[in-house]
Amino acid sequence: MSVSKFQTLVEVPKYRWQTGYSQKIIFMGSCFTENIGTRMKTLKYVVDINPFGILYNPFSVSNGLRILLQQKVFKSEDLIFADGLWHSFSHHGRFSSADENEALEQINSRIKSSAKFLKEAGFLFITFGTAWVYKFKKTDQPVSNCHKMPATQFERARLDVDEIFDDYRELLIEMNKINPSLKVVFTVSPIRHWKDGAIENQRSKAVLLLAIDKLINEFGDDYCDYFPAYEIVMDELRDYRFYAGDMNHISDVAVEHIWEKFQLALIDKESQQVAARVQKIVKAASHIPIHKNTPEYNQFLWKMNKRIAELEEKYKYLNFAVEKVYFKTEKTG
Repeated sequence: MSVSKFQTLVEVPKYRWQTGYSQKIIFMGSCFTENIGTRMKTLKYVVDINPFGILYNPFSVSNGLRILLQQKVFKSEDLIFADGLWHSFSHHGRFSSADENEALEQINSRIKSSAKFLKEAGFLFITFGTAWVYKFKKTDQPVSNCHKMPATQFERARLDVDEIFDDYRELLIEMNKINPSLKVVFTVSPIRHWKDGAIENQRSKAVLLLAIDKLINEFGDDYCDYFPAYEIVMDELRDYRFYAGDMNHISDVAVEHIWEKFQLALIDKESQQVAARVQKIVKAASHIPIHKNTPEYNQFLWKMNKRIAELEEKYKYLNFAVEKVYFKTEKTG
């Protein structure tokens, strides 16, 4: 008797390479990039997540990567003043400040550290959110964020496949010269840009998918490849229970499902095993006990400290500084 299927499964490619604790991993792109990057950071992987803040379109991501490759130093003329704040059109609003020097300091310090990180990274994860860009009319340059400035100062346009391909073809060649060991994984965010409307959202995603496919065909899967996050949500998780309250962003359950498939496909076996042990310690450090002053709780704290010591001794790259402070405070508190 056949068993009914209630889900269409998306086959994740078998990649020619994997990453793990032994490599530095940089994430750039939309908020979906932050979802995956934050999970890896929590598990103590060595990651750099969105050094320019959240970026939605391919040109904003490529602009950020070129700034890192060139180690550009931002100056006053690179900022714009609006609504009492100094902003950069290359950055998310989290880098804006009422103080010009403070804005420049946080922008330049992050560029300096992330430029070094990119040169040493083994893995770059890029997420495209939309093919739509906004260009500042005075310069005709695409911006990463309009910073709530009047819409009349910007022109909206949809990138086409060849524009994205040409831009990234040049960029991938540049990156390979500076860091020949770097591997690149592209993905398209499963989060809908509903303000564009249902039809335009689909056309935008189609442009992104075709551009990525053209890039992989050009460079080969030894350098870059594609992870099907968009397809997993559209097919495996096509039910509104996997969405957040706005019905556009995906839920934590959906992100966890994608993370599991990402981990199995792109993270080496040893790192997965270490991550499982790390997760138990991180989870224990978030535990709020009902009764602290008991022999059982002291035994629990001793056990956690012992596990941390064992992991740090074997895996020198792990950093449990936060957890060690927590368990020490709990023991003496």
